[in-house]
Amino acid sequence: MLRFTPPNRPEARRILAGTLLSAIGRGLTLPFLFIYLTDVRGLTDARAGLVIGWFGAVTLALSPLGGTLIDRVGARRVVLPCLVFEAVGVGSLALVDSTVTAALAVTVMAVGSAAIWSGQNTILASLTDADERQRVFGLNFALLNLGIGAGGLVAGSIVDTTRPSTFQLVYLLDAVSYLAPAVILLTLPAVGRRLAAPAESAGRSGRRGGYLAVLADRPFRRLVVFGLVLTTCGYAQLEVGFTAFTVRVLGEPPRVVAWGLAANTIVIVLAQLVVIRRLEGRSRAAALAVTGAVFASAWLILGSAGLVDRTGSLLAALCVVACAAVFGLGETLLSPVLPALTNALATDELRGRYNAMSSMIFGISGVIGPITAGPLIGAGGGALWVALVSGGCLVAALIALSLRPMLSAEQDGRPADPLHAASTGFGVPGASSTPSTSARPPQGRKSADRPPIISR
Repeated sequence: MLRFTPPNRPEARRILAGTLLSAIGRGLTLPFLFIYLTDVRGLTDARAGLVIGWFGAVTLALSPLGGTLIDRVGARRVVLPCLVFEAVGVGSLALVDSTVTAALAVTVMAVGSAAIWSGQNTILASLTDADERQRVFGLNFALLNLGIGAGGLVAGSIVDTTRPSTFQLVYLLDAVSYLAPAVILLTLPAVGRRLAAPAESAGRSGRRGGYLAVLADRPFRRLVVFGLVLTTCGYAQLEVGFTAFTVRVLGEPPRVVAWGLAANTIVIVLAQLVVIRRLEGRSRAAALAVTGAVFASAWLILGSAGLVDRTGSLLAALCVVACAAVFGLGETLLSPVLPALTNALATDELRGRYNAMSSMIFGISGVIGPITAGPLIGAGGGALWVALVSGGCLVAALIALSLRPMLSAEQDGRPADPLHAASTGFGVPGASSTPSTSARPPQGRKSADRPPIISR
């Protein structure tokens, strides 16, 4: 498995090492921001949700600019300053004492976050071949979660709501961790340069360029809709909805959230390589549909804890941990497929914009999720929250199934040979476990007579 997964180029392996190092710092703070702002800094649930939602709003507003700059000047010139902004913003959270200062800190964080994800995905895509890209994105996610889980376990044994200095310490350590990928990128001067000149883009793309060309891609638009629904009801709920339901509705202590994060990480680290192998030659659209069903199951498990006991019992804690573990299984499906499909639809000239729009999905959901989950759960609507997020994930699964007919076999990750049609991939006819031998995705725009052609 380990020989099968790593990228061929050493530069890509070093970028993955930077992901792991920075993720350890991220894990120190990821599950605790809502608790830190409310129980330590005294913000109400609603204000904390608004502050976290503001982070998503600023990220969303700046993401298109980040994608344009990546295509025009290269990813390295965008990612390096963004890592510095992220470090400053995270470190500033250690000093917040009001809603205003918290909003200022997350604003600086958002400036950095706006282009880090799309920039790093663009760099990885430029360092990998099409037939290994899905595996590399999956490995990147596994390393990310390994680092987050390790950091979360450390933080869970350190943080104490009665001692604000413990939270200040983990936020300062998180800030320092963002320097690791910056240093690695500085040692790779040839990595992250501009992939194509604007003149080349105009010549090959034809009538339109920029975001107009991206938005004209019908399959990608459908992928964006799927991502918005799934992340709003999935990822965007982890930092606020999952934490608030566990602490407020179930009456569990913050350490149970850390246990859930640990279970989530264990599942991802143990299952990711197996899932990557099983995804080879199978329908990516079908894998996305299964992801929605798995996420819905996770939220229903969490909701069942509210029916069992609301007094902080062991059984309720086990449901919290089980929810996070099942959610992690869905993440192992989504993490390699979403960026791989995004880059299969992208051209080199517009790759930064495609990845930026993909990351904007998380920005939009990052606004909607926190500002709805925090006040809703705080007002006693925990059961309604569970119904909404689980139902939304099932709707996302249906949207993913509608995407499959729009994709070529190459883009969907399945063999084009009709002899394989009897095989199935995740319950959808036409997908096979035979590894795809497709060549690189086409780099020009799709023509009208060509068969229609989705990322803590």
